[in-house]
Amino acid sequence: MKIADIRAFLGRYFASVELSGSDQTEISGPAKIEEAVSGQVSFVANEKYYRHITESGASLLIVHHKAPVGDAPAGMSFLKVEDPYTAFVFILQRFAGARRIAEPGVAASASVASSARLGDNVSIGQYAVIGERCVIGDGTVIGPGTVLMDGVTVGSGCTLFPQVTIYDGTVIGERVTIHSGTVIGADGFGFAPQKDGSYIKIPQMGIVRVEDDVEIGANTTIDRATMGETVIEKGVKIDNLVQIAHNCRIGGDTVIASQAGISGSVKIGRNCLIGGQAGFAGHLELADRISVAAKAGISKSFLQSGQAIRGVPAQPMRDQLRQEAQIRSLGEMKSKIEELERKLMALQSQIGG
Repeated sequence: MKIADIRAFLGRYFASVELSGSDQTEISGPAKIEEAVSGQVSFVANEKYYRHITESGASLLIVHHKAPVGDAPAGMSFLKVEDPYTAFVFILQRFAGARRIAEPGVAASASVASSARLGDNVSIGQYAVIGERCVIGDGTVIGPGTVLMDGVTVGSGCTLFPQVTIYDGTVIGERVTIHSGTVIGADGFGFAPQKDGSYIKIPQMGIVRVEDDVEIGANTTIDRATMGETVIEKGVKIDNLVQIAHNCRIGGDTVIASQAGISGSVKIGRNCLIGGQAGFAGHLELADRISVAAKAGISKSFLQSGQAIRGVPAQPMRDQLRQEAQIRSLGEMKSKIEELERKLMALQSQIGG
């Protein structure tokens, strides 16, 4: 693409795309700003990386309208937009090649139940298994070795990578992406303790419902409800290696980073940010737009929207940072207390003498 083509393309998404330099240079593809060479496009979204502008070999940089570009190398062009990061995402999408997951149609080695209903232009890879009464929407791709147990519904435009397992009754919306190794709809961790110390398994009779435009990373597990539904609302993005237990509800457009563990019956609001390795006790609730720092331990509900919380147990970030500062000064405080004790003992000795 020429820079002029990229400018026109970005013009679909931004009201203003300002050009500085030539718009006729051919761009072969995107690259990291530190590694870009002539013919490539990169971006600078954060002020602390402005220093790379004078060092980069890229032919085109996507920058903010206020970015300093006066000392840029000769021949470098700029497209200035309000949100360079998102603009570069659109450019990556434009240059990204199609990923081959399964050939069009149903592979000869796939097993598709006679009662399953497939939409138009569905692709089902080698050795995939589609159970009885499954429904698969138009244009959905089912990767090799993926298993849909009985009664699964998958909407249109979905992509299930190889070796995904979807348990019976699960409902998946449209344009959902599920990466390899993920298991959706396995039994929730429910056991009734007995007087003799043993446990009786509680039947897990509910389902998992995944709404539209969700992406679920590799080796993530989402458990079916005991009764009712475990719900992943529209637009949620879940990283690799996340555990979501039975009867949880994850609010729309919430993002969950790797190795987070969410216990049963937790309700997380919309537009929350959950850091890696955060852990939730059961039956809690987070309001909308709450940010949870990595490794936080959430042991109570937070019902005020817009908070940032961290620590173990998690608490509002300002309180937790103050406590951390106090803990770091404990050694100094101990020395002062010991010194005061010595002075007090000496004073007592003088009085007693």
